Amino acid sequence: MINYEVDGDGIATITWDMPGRSMNVLNNDSIPAFKEAVEKAISDEAVKGVIITSAKPDLIAGADLEMLQGWNGAEEMYQNGMELQMLFRSIEKSGKPFVAAINGTALGGGFEICLACHRRIAADNPKAKIGLPEVKVGLLPGGGGTQRLPRLIGIQAALPLLLEGKHLSPEKALKVGAINEVVPADKLIETAKAWLKNAKPEDAVQPWDNKKFRIPGGAPMSPTGMMTFTAGNAMLRDKTQGNYPAALNIMSCVYEGCCVDIDNGLKIETRYFVKTCMSPEAKNMIRSLFFGIGAANKLASRPKGVPTQSYKKVGVLGAGMMGAGIAYVTAMAGIEVVLIDQDQAAAERGKGYSENLLKKAISRGRMTEEKAAGILSLITPTTDYALLDGADMVIEAVFENRDIKADVTQKSEAVLADTAIFASNTSTLPITGLAEASKRPENFIGLHFFSPVDKMPLVEIICGKETSQETLARSMDYVKAIRKTPIVVNDSRGFYTSRVFGTYVSEGIAMLAEGVNPALIDNAGKMAGMPVGPLALADEVALDLIYKVAKQTQNDLGDKYVPAPSEPVVSKMVEELNRVGKREGKGFYEYPEGGKKHLWEGLAEHFPQKPEDEQPSVDEVIKRLMFIQSVETARCLEENVVTNPTDADVGSILGWGFAPFQGGAISQIHTVGVDTFVSECDRLAQAYGARFTPPAILRDMASKGEQFYAA
Repeated sequence: MINYEVDGDGIATITWDMPGRSMNVLNNDSIPAFKEAVEKAISDEAVKGVIITSAKPDLIAGADLEMLQGWNGAEEMYQNGMELQMLFRSIEKSGKPFVAAINGTALGGGFEICLACHRRIAADNPKAKIGLPEVKVGLLPGGGGTQRLPRLIGIQAALPLLLEGKHLSPEKALKVGAINEVVPADKLIETAKAWLKNAKPEDAVQPWDNKKFRIPGGAPMSPTGMMTFTAGNAMLRDKTQGNYPAALNIMSCVYEGCCVDIDNGLKIETRYFVKTCMSPEAKNMIRSLFFGIGAANKLASRPKGVPTQSYKKVGVLGAGMMGAGIAYVTAMAGIEVVLIDQDQAAAERGKGYSENLLKKAISRGRMTEEKAAGILSLITPTTDYALLDGADMVIEAVFENRDIKADVTQKSEAVLADTAIFASNTSTLPITGLAEASKRPENFIGLHFFSPVDKMPLVEIICGKETSQETLARSMDYVKAIRKTPIVVNDSRGFYTSRVFGTYVSEGIAMLAEGVNPALIDNAGKMAGMPVGPLALADEVALDLIYKVAKQTQNDLGDKYVPAPSEPVVSKMVEELNRVGKREGKGFYEYPEGGKKHLWEGLAEHFPQKPEDEQPSVDEVIKRLMFIQSVETARCLEENVVTNPTDADVGSILGWGFAPFQGGAISQIHTVGVDTFVSECDRLAQAYGARFTPPAILRDMASKGEQFYAA
């Protein structure tokens, strides 16, 4: 696990190599073993210096979050945290020089070990990631990161890295001063040993342990420091809306800790670390963003017994924005793509989308021209369905029209092998109905991508009534191959993501119809942690599309159709006012050319507002916007559209940007408490309509005192 050896020059090498793991982590087994090796090196008079490195391709990925979850309460968490702090301090104060030989990725606690070393040398590996990303899962660095990094590179430079959890390449880490040197990988240990052999006594003393030490750029109470924290707090509030305790606690750690000596600073950090770990936001984010997404990426729900499918050739039908994006991510995975459209010019434009993205990557130094040319060569734009011969899968991304989709399905199947999969990228049309055009409905499945495909990480996989488990398993293999995160849902109108996402937009529009101030509606959405307000989002989606979907749904359901309270507003905007959204520069917002978007002044005329004293509170608006999404998600669980709470949470965050600090649409219910949520929804239903009525699954859980998750 932790190998230890001393060479003839008195240089000890501590090598991390945890068995059975692809990456080293700090956990209940590795920390004691590492501590033993460190103490052995420090106590051995023959040891003149120490190298810390890894036998794996990467150094250390960080702390094992399962370890944190296993700690019993705040007291044990604080004790364990301080023991780790003292271990790192023993390295710094040992009187012997320690070098971190960073052979690959070093994140979180792994990089905090490096910061405790007297020198940090990294191998020249552009794929390596260096940083402190804890804030991304609702935590803060608990091994000295909030104290050492600001003392090393200055508060102003450190805060963005800590608050955004940025990953740096070795070159960028060198540029900001987080490491000392970047060398060829085959020279890493040699360089580390050379430095140790020439090290002077003062080289074994950290800058912050020197009595004359001053924080680069100024301490918190210096003029620069005061400006940094004043502006930083304002920016933090604007960005997080106060919803993310980890970010605020990181700011407090740096401010308070850098006002005192390093040892007291580490105690301050540990207290804030415990406080952050105990917060519901951290528990939610760890559950969904780490464990939930991790399980999805590992295909934990993949049907067993189906051999893994490797993909060599995929057809994409429709070269518009969605089809072009699907072609791009597929080619990026090294898979040949046949990109088909009605005419050659359209197909070529679809390929041009990939060409433009690759040009940007080259200009930013993220890709060589040679590699980009190789990726581009994998995409064949054409009108000829015969080129689909030999494809393992075909994905249609044509216009949302059943007849068009049926036509391209039949044209493709005339060429495809019997084993090939046919997937539809529809966002609303039921897969079972679309599969009626197929001769092999068991090979027909839905793959719902999100726009822009190159940036959005989620793919919603939809199983029709006749979709086979083999087709599902093989489709999950494709999603993994293109480095996307899959969730699996069953067939339904709007499936899961489109169905629930629509409730957020619809509720915002419904409030506009009631006379609620539109600025209050959209600001409340952002304060709740959503990426944008519901009215702005409706403009992004396009009001005419929302209008058409509602009309199509009404035609399909007939007498069973229940109109949403938002529909009169949407109809008026589209039919009477010809305001269809951002695409045309006019919707609920105005989009002046070269100017900043702003709410349309005419809204008050067409949708009169209530008097100021009758406007709802911000909290009430937030509750309506957020609870309606969780109610609909619970209905999807009850109807077996989405089959487990974790997929529902992951899908809500990655699919439409549900507030990450809540952990997802189901985690919100869990955090509030099922019984409290049910009671509050009953109140909302009485006040605003039956759409808030909690489904039976929630009432049953409330009556039994059950929750969705253990903690």
